[in-house]
Amino acid sequence: MTLDDLRVFVAVCEAGNLSAVARDLACSQPAVSQHVKRLERETGLALLERLPRGVAPTPAGRILYRAAAEGIAGLGTALRRLDDLREGAGGTVRVATGATTVRHFMARGVAAFRERHPEVTLQFETAASSGRCLEAVKAHGADLAWVTVGPRFDGVEQRPSCELPWVLAVRTDDPLSHRASITLGDLAGLRYIELPPHSTSRLHLERHLDQHGVRLTSTTGVADWDTALLLAELGLGHAILPALPGWAYGPGGVVSLVPIPDLPPLTAGWAARQWDALSPLAQEFADTVVRHLAT
Repeated sequence: MTLDDLRVFVAVCEAGNLSAVARDLACSQPAVSQHVKRLERETGLALLERLPRGVAPTPAGRILYRAAAEGIAGLGTALRRLDDLREGAGGTVRVATGATTVRHFMARGVAAFRERHPEVTLQFETAASSGRCLEAVKAHGADLAWVTVGPRFDGVEQRPSCELPWVLAVRTDDPLSHRASITLGDLAGLRYIELPPHSTSRLHLERHLDQHGVRLTSTTGVADWDTALLLAELGLGHAILPALPGWAYGPGGVVSLVPIPDLPPLTAGWAARQWDALSPLAQEFADTVVRHLAT
């Protein structure tokens, strides 16, 4: 069993096709098959099953795939760090983020970190949801992820960093804009701009509204919080959102952000596979972001 055997096997499991892997590796299909057969001889188990179109891992194959994929990804991370040491480079911090994360939560922290470490490479990968960010961390695609903290996610540690109270984003020509706060009963019957499907924030909101028997009517949906706020400005409905840093509307504005104190705050923070295993640079980056967020 060699590292090449495992790499080819992982590629076959992900592609579901021997020919596709052979093309990617610029080798023959029999050569790809030999890597898999060698693993099957050593394990004494069938690792792939043939389908009408392509192949799929057997139950034994799925066990080996998960372990091999994780190990290869971890090895890749280690090799990149060794390259940094060999070349005298400053290192790399890879961060998975949502669409609005850098603007609202990281801007000052990123600037402060860059000032101290101009030689460090910062790589930001935008993901559509906190779930996707967590998956990127688990798969070694990122060192850190800024997420809406939610249920336990196997293989990833989540660390709460701040709380986000809920607000109703409403045009100033709406009677609700003049309220000091909004009750849950006030939300019933509003034209609600739906938050992203399956997002932690939407699940959090709908769970608490359901507990109080509040049902919302929706005519519009969005992919991120900033878009929901913009649509509220345009008068397409009311947006129920976590109050993000950088959102400020005063007298003369088009939109008011009215607190909804009966909704429990949303929690945001960092996620990593293992905090103790993070590089010193990644730990410093995470701490810098949180410190500047607090100020």
